[in-house]
Amino acid sequence: MSGDDETQEQTIADDLVVTKYKMGAEIANQALKTIVGAAMAGVSVLSLCEKGDAFIMAETGKIFKKEKDMKKGIAFPTCVSVNNCVCHHSPLKSDPDVILKDGDLVKIDLGVHVDGFISNVAHSFIVGVTKENPLTGRKADVIKAAHLCAEAALRLVKPGNQNTQVTEAWNKIAKSFKCSPIEGMLSHQLKQHVIDGEKTIIQNPTDQQKKDHEKAEFEVHEVYAVDVLISTGEGKAKDGGQRTTVYKRDPNKVYGLKMKTSRTFFSEMERRFDTMPFTLRAFEDEGKARLGVVECAKHELLQPFNVLHEKEGEFVAQFKFTVLLMANGPLRITNSLFEPELYKSEHEVEDPELKALLQSSASRKTQKKKKKKASKTVESATGQAMETEAAE
Repeated sequence: MSGDDETQEQTIADDLVVTKYKMGAEIANQALKTIVGAAMAGVSVLSLCEKGDAFIMAETGKIFKKEKDMKKGIAFPTCVSVNNCVCHHSPLKSDPDVILKDGDLVKIDLGVHVDGFISNVAHSFIVGVTKENPLTGRKADVIKAAHLCAEAALRLVKPGNQNTQVTEAWNKIAKSFKCSPIEGMLSHQLKQHVIDGEKTIIQNPTDQQKKDHEKAEFEVHEVYAVDVLISTGEGKAKDGGQRTTVYKRDPNKVYGLKMKTSRTFFSEMERRFDTMPFTLRAFEDEGKARLGVVECAKHELLQPFNVLHEKEGEFVAQFKFTVLLMANGPLRITNSLFEPELYKSEHEVEDPELKALLQSSASRKTQKKKKKKASKTVESATGQAMETEAAE
């Protein structure tokens, strides 16, 4: 990679960029499957987070081996947030661990990047639920609501549509299941090396947020990480004072760090993660990382991803997918493992427009040819076959 590439933004108009997105997505989908498969009663959240991150590092290490300078790896560390914990729970070894039990509503959130092209995914499920004994009640309501919000977004996030259309649809769907979207949460446009691009979709905005949030139109060749977080409660997420372990570099901030520990930590962070979110767990000496992060965060060199909670006794479900706005229609490259037969809700979407939207097909006509071509490109780039896209 030469320095000139920095000047011109690379988009999915370029086939190789699409291939890199798809390769990252394939690893993200597989990582998600691996974690969900291991998430049983009696298993620790820390072990699942470690398993996810180790999987991503191992798999991204196998691709583009000849491109020595290419950065690839974790774009968002594995977070496992349970029940009323909303997001960003990725504990350290020194933190109190959470052990899963049957009936827990578990959210898994992670991201992978290949050359800075990011594929994010999140999925929610209930520990121990089987098809023979499907789940009913509030947990089923919130998972179903969140899933349908993601499905509606897949049909609405397309060139020519506005971000406000998605926000409105989410509010209506959540309401029909007597649930609320988590207030003020954002889904971001993705660009190379940028996980929080300027165009966003906001959930359940307050009156002030409605005024401040910029209206935007989706355009062809854009990429979005569509993130849905729905609660059985009021949808107000608060920082309950739990230790923040996930941070990302704010490239616009500069400060001369005073402490040697902070400087050592910061230079290792820049070298390994650049502008991608990372977890303090990734540092060999966790104690030094915990110390070094304090000064960096205080002077805003790092942005924290705080662990948020809804009220005790409520449940929050999350689904997140990455979508490429291709010239011939939106292409979802990461997908949840939602199984509709596991969840039975007494509620459903009543709004005729939304009903019609959800029943409309989200498939793309010329996908088959492109898919074959892309998997061939992947094969030649990696020397290994890529599973046909599970994202349909």
